[in-house]
Amino acid sequence: MRIGRTVPPAAAPLSGRDLWHGLMGFLSPERSLAALEEQVRRHFGVPHVFLLSSGTAALTSTLMALKASSSRTGVVIPAYTCSAVPAAVVRAGLRPVLCDIDPSTFDFDHASLERALDGSTLCVVAHHLFGIPSDVERLRAVCHGRGILVVEDAAQALGVEWRGRPLGTLGDVGVFSLGRGKAITCGSGGIIVTRSPRLAAALAEEYGRLRAPRLAETLGDLVQLALMTAFIRPRLYWIPAALPFLRLGETVFPREIRRGRLSGMKAALLHDWRDRLTRANGIRAKAAGYFSARLPLSLPCGPSHPYLRLPMLAASREDKARLHALSQARGLGLSVAYPKAVSDIPELAADFDGQPFPSARMVAERLVTIPSHGWLSDEDKQAILDCVAGAARAGRPPWRQAS
Repeated sequence: MRIGRTVPPAAAPLSGRDLWHGLMGFLSPERSLAALEEQVRRHFGVPHVFLLSSGTAALTSTLMALKASSSRTGVVIPAYTCSAVPAAVVRAGLRPVLCDIDPSTFDFDHASLERALDGSTLCVVAHHLFGIPSDVERLRAVCHGRGILVVEDAAQALGVEWRGRPLGTLGDVGVFSLGRGKAITCGSGGIIVTRSPRLAAALAEEYGRLRAPRLAETLGDLVQLALMTAFIRPRLYWIPAALPFLRLGETVFPREIRRGRLSGMKAALLHDWRDRLTRANGIRAKAAGYFSARLPLSLPCGPSHPYLRLPMLAASREDKARLHALSQARGLGLSVAYPKAVSDIPELAADFDGQPFPSARMVAERLVTIPSHGWLSDEDKQAILDCVAGAARAGRPPWRQAS
């Protein structure tokens, strides 16, 4: 167990002032929720906004709303993505269909995508993993002629633009996350946005079935947020990181997805979310520039992009393990991201037995991510560079160029 300064792999800070606003939102929840809805509506230029208890709840509810008006059951997702994505598909009573990825961008391999689509396909979920844009316009061109909807999983891309347009607003419906490791946070929360009146009506019906959090739940969330505000700081993060029951940094397939509405307290925590988002993404872009100038790697969107975490492919599984172990020992926050392709998640593996997804499996074996958040000091950045150099001295150079 490490004792001492430990950098979290991903983090979004909250302040005492934010907690005070949250307390005020606890006293006037309807006003806080209405204010946040209107801010999101104006910021993204969309007429329809829904605020939910988590990003996973938002994706699940979106899929359930789409399912209600169609007999189609297939949902095409990347073969390498957060395990919450296939979990949401299963929870919605739909069938996950995997498509291999382009390892240089984590987007779909579009040649494989053509083969994954058929008459039973309800929608395709495009993710912007680590804030790297998927080619949604290309996806729409392929899907819309076949009556297939495009859902943007922009959980890791809040505030990121591509060609002057906000990610999450390019498809038929977009989903954002306000979880602890995202660009900004209120502890947990999710946002659904759409321009489609038809989809909005289906979403409103699904949203109407969800309940608002109870008083005790909101109070418990406020206490947890106060603890998170203190312990997310690197000088204290070693304490929760040392508690195995918290399972920090682990990727767990969610067997149960709890769906509800966002609380007024959490909405009020986001009182200045646009300013916080601008600052956070600016910091992340600078971190990308710093590391890209000093490590022999190419980043998919260039060095000034606000990556949620910086993705790097190690030369082999062994090199990845060596680098991650060295980072763990030094408390530097390098992460293994998602350690398995979706087809190899134990709860799902039987459904994809024998299907090859070579790029997804390669990325799962070799991907390491570097933190880019605001708690990363200049000393931490240099220590990460030293860690990479140390891993190289212990064997061959640990990185390969994405290709």
